[in-house]
Order: sequence, then C-alpha cells, then structure tokens
Amino acid sequence: MENLPFHLNNPSLKLPENQTVAILKSKDALSFHQALSEYYPSPLISLASLAKSMGLGAIYVKDESHRFGLNAFKGLGASFAIQQLLEFKPEIEVFCTATDGNHGRAVAWASKMSGKKAVVFVPSDTSLNRIKAIEKEGATVVQLNKNYDETCAHAARISHLNQWELVQDTAWEGYENVPADIMTGYLTHFKELEDDLHREGSPEVDVVFLQVGVGSWAGAAAFYYLNRYGKRCPILITVEPDGSAGFFDSLKEGMRRAPKINAPTIMGGLNCGIPSLSGWDLLKNSVTAAMRITDARSKEAMRELYSPLENDEKIISGESGAAGLAGLLSLLKDPAFSSLKEQLQIGPQSRILIFNTEGNTDEERFEQIIS
Repeated sequence: MENLPFHLNNPSLKLPENQTVAILKSKDALSFHQALSEYYPSPLISLASLAKSMGLGAIYVKDESHRFGLNAFKGLGASFAIQQLLEFKPEIEVFCTATDGNHGRAVAWASKMSGKKAVVFVPSDTSLNRIKAIEKEGATVVQLNKNYDETCAHAARISHLNQWELVQDTAWEGYENVPADIMTGYLTHFKELEDDLHREGSPEVDVVFLQVGVGSWAGAAAFYYLNRYGKRCPILITVEPDGSAGFFDSLKEGMRRAPKINAPTIMGGLNCGIPSLSGWDLLKNSVTAAMRITDARSKEAMRELYSPLENDEKIISGESGAAGLAGLLSLLKDPAFSSLKEQLQIGPQSRILIFNTEGNTDEERFEQIIS
C-alpha cells in the first residue's frame, strides 16, 4: 500500500484565513488583463470523441498554449504581479526570478512590457531551448549548478544584495504578497469559464485535473473553486511526475516537504521542490486525490491531443501541459489506479475538465515525442 501512485485526502473544503486568501478575494486581475492589447480569452475545447472512446460523459480542455504569444499561461501571473509592484514602487529597475522555464519567460516578457530589465536564474537541468525562449524576451539568463529549490534561494539572496525586485511564484514565511498577486493573475482563466462551465450555483464539471509544480497555479484553482462553490466544489485531483512529487509527498505526511524521490522527468515545468506555502494551504483543504504519473503517460497524452479522434480539435501541448490528460489516462488505464477510479465513481456520467497549461515550449523535444 505504501507505494501506491495515488493518495486519497479528506478535504475540509474550507478556505484558510491568511494573507494570500485576503489578496485573492480583494484584487481583480481580469479587468487588468482585459485592458492589455494582447489579451483575449483562451479557448475552451470539447473533446467529445475522446470522451466517448474513454467511456466518459465529456472532456473539456482549457487551452493556454497561445496566451500572450508565450506558449503558456504564466504571463497571467507575472504581468499582474509586476503591475502591482510598479504601482507602489515605480522606481524598480530590475526584476529577478528563478524558474524551470515558463515563469521566467513570463517575467521577462512582463518586465520588457513595463520597460524594465529582468534577470532569470535557472536550475542545472533546464533545457537549452527553454533558456533561449527566456532570452528571446530580453532577459539575462544565468544557469546554476543547483536544483530548483536551491535556485530559488539563490535568486532571493542575489535580489536582496543587488536591490532587485524578486518576482517568485513560490511563497515562504515572510514572502507571500508577490506570490499571492501571481496567483491572483492566474484567476483570470478560471473566470473566463464563468459563462461556460463555471456556472453560478454549481459547476458544469464533476472532476478537474490540476498539474502541480510548486502549487501556486493549482492553489489558485483551489481558491477559485472553494470561493465560488464551497461544499459544491467539483472533485479536484492533482497530478505530478513520478520523480518530482513534492505535493503528493507533503499530503501523505501532512506537512510541506521536498520530494522524496528526485529523478529526471520530461515534465520540466512540474519538476520543482517543496510546495509553495500559500499553494499548500489551499490545496490540502480542497484536493480529493493526489496522483503520481510517468513520463510515458505524458508523452501519450501529448500524442492524443496532437492526433485527435474524428472531429475533435487538434491541441498542441507540451510535456507539463499534457499532465492533466496524462492523469486521466493513468486513472482509466493503469491497474494501480483502479481502486481510485472506483472510489471516485469515474464513468459515463463524468464530465472532466483539463487545463493545457503549455504548448510546445521545447520544440525539439515536442517533435521527437509526437513523431
């Protein structure tokens, strides 16, 4: 039982009372984003043929692969957080962050849009293609011989020494406001669904798969669903790589911790360390089940989205972007998850929502996988 690739949780379905939740409740990022010339809502795609083939009622994909031309959703958080910082400190000259890819590119883009410089630190296993994408947005990128957590600590230290402004999507004791603003930015794409799936009273979906890196995006999702629906919240299931499952391990032990296993994974955007403090507080109260998945399932999910069945629309999804569908595939196909599928009563009545959080952010690897 100890090595099961899933962990069941008994969530309280209550919002924690803390500074992050207060910020998420009080600020409006959607209006800010709607005022940007680059803004338009990302599409919601129904994969009716795939749902039928899997014996499900519906599968919906919120496709973030075209957001702001950044190939990922992260620009929502970085742009709003940087705007909030500049509102109070317009004299800021340099923004700094640590990243494994998409967040760093978003900070570089938002900094450039604001006429500011960006310095981005990346861990040792960050691919060259991801580094080039960040540099393309005008940032100075420094690769360190460190893991993700160590890179975050380095960025915080150097920012303090150089009087740069840190824009990190991971929260820890004493550093919570900026990550909360980033999470507020992420709320935009959940609110975009309020005329479709997120109807007032009760949602039009039963199960939502959420991929977890540091947990800020998934934590924003948890806030959105708890705040809007309370006890009527859909079932939330988190998905992480087998080799980097910090939230999964934390949930099992009842406290934040770094991943027990630190193994290479193609899901670079999810290859993180200890969960963000603010994300953890929200997720532990809202998640029904946490899953660990293999790289093989992520690749399968990318190919399913790229080569759709019948009239389904093609979706370009990167390794981390496809993790939600990979979680669903694992749940339906892998014997190790059969008892979880049974307990959650996943079947012909189930309406599933998945977020494609990134497109082909590493084009070379993407071509290798889909071919």
